[in-house]
Amino acid sequence: MSFKSGLATTVGKSSQWLLKTFFKGGSSLPGKLALKIDPTILSSLAKDYDVIVVTGTNGKTLTTALTVNILKEEFDSVVTNTTGANMLQGIVSTFLQGKKNKHGKNVAVLEIDEASLNKVTEFLTPELFLFTNIFRDQMDRYGEIYTTYQLIVDGAKKAPKAPILMNGDLPIFNSIDTVNPREYYGFSHKDDEEQMAHYNTDGVLCPHCHHILHYKMITYSNLGDYYCPNCDFKRPELNVALTDIKHMTNVSSTFTIDEHDYQIEVGGMYNIYNALAATAVAKHYNISSEKIRKGLAYDEKVFGRQEVIEIGDKKCTLVLVKNPVGLNQVIDTMKLSPYPFSLAALLNANYADGIDVSWIWDSQLEELGELDIPKVISGGERQSDMSLRLKVAGINEENLVETSSLTQVIEEIKSAPTEHVYILATYTAVLGLRKELIQQGFIKEEA
Repeated sequence: MSFKSGLATTVGKSSQWLLKTFFKGGSSLPGKLALKIDPTILSSLAKDYDVIVVTGTNGKTLTTALTVNILKEEFDSVVTNTTGANMLQGIVSTFLQGKKNKHGKNVAVLEIDEASLNKVTEFLTPELFLFTNIFRDQMDRYGEIYTTYQLIVDGAKKAPKAPILMNGDLPIFNSIDTVNPREYYGFSHKDDEEQMAHYNTDGVLCPHCHHILHYKMITYSNLGDYYCPNCDFKRPELNVALTDIKHMTNVSSTFTIDEHDYQIEVGGMYNIYNALAATAVAKHYNISSEKIRKGLAYDEKVFGRQEVIEIGDKKCTLVLVKNPVGLNQVIDTMKLSPYPFSLAALLNANYADGIDVSWIWDSQLEELGELDIPKVISGGERQSDMSLRLKVAGINEENLVETSSLTQVIEEIKSAPTEHVYILATYTAVLGLRKELIQQGFIKEEA
């Protein structure tokens, strides 16, 4: 390590200790400081690590957490960015706090922002990439889905020998050739049935001839066993396949992957995909089914991913939402609830959320209008936009409360007529709500 790298490491670790000790935070600032001193510091910090990269639109955080849980059953040392700081400075901070195992294998599982992957792979060489999915998201940052896919393909090709584990059910992941070898995971749990995707679905044009794709099976959105009726484009052979969903609720699921049964303690189809992706990583490393089972069953809710928070006598499920496909999947999961619930929908439009809120009009909020939800709270900095969308979706205006105050949102939750409350919030709205809940003593500040 050079003098500059050593100084950058010392400054970064010192600031990390200071921030954690006195301010209970600081996931990105130490990395930012270290990069100011040595822009190439990541090369030194990541040396001697076997790096696995997780990227894509939805599911990065939970897929990373499940992958880490499984790999910890196999390896002594697994470093990850648990705070979700997934840009370059956050990745540097992750390695600053990592402790290397001197006598065994050092593994790093990194969630990396799609637009940041190209920057990160300038300085480290992953041995494996995991692509979850690509959906329309934060148009001001990423553009259309094909632009986003090109971003992560360009990032991966800087480590051309590293395989990419891809969601085989997503047509875009089979649309162009890559220099990296590819392996695919996906669903094969239903008999063939000729069908087409919903008319309001992105990514259903054949990349070869531009005809509309047909499906033998659809899980959600444009995911499934697709084929083009006009040319030879079709879903690739799956290396890892989910063959049965035995039970799926709003809080857990049991399923079969390659003849082995597994369970996760989060609900919904989209989270089964996250578990399947993590399992594909484990199988790449020849980890036993028993260790996979233990890793997936580990019941620790991840930030904003179906966290259950008690506010007064209410059991509140906090879910991060950020794009139409993700929100639709959350709505489908809510509909599995065996009990009545109230709803809080918090919409912000800061840079980290995406400043364009038009995406809420592409989601299927009308399905909420068909449910008997006794109280709906519209909040956040853009609560007027969310309120209008909910009214158009058919939410009974007599049951709708509108407020931009998070303090008032909490009071309205406490007076909800149901024991269970779902809170759907964009990223900075989640942060703001958690801060307010900490101040009011409903949750503890993380160390």
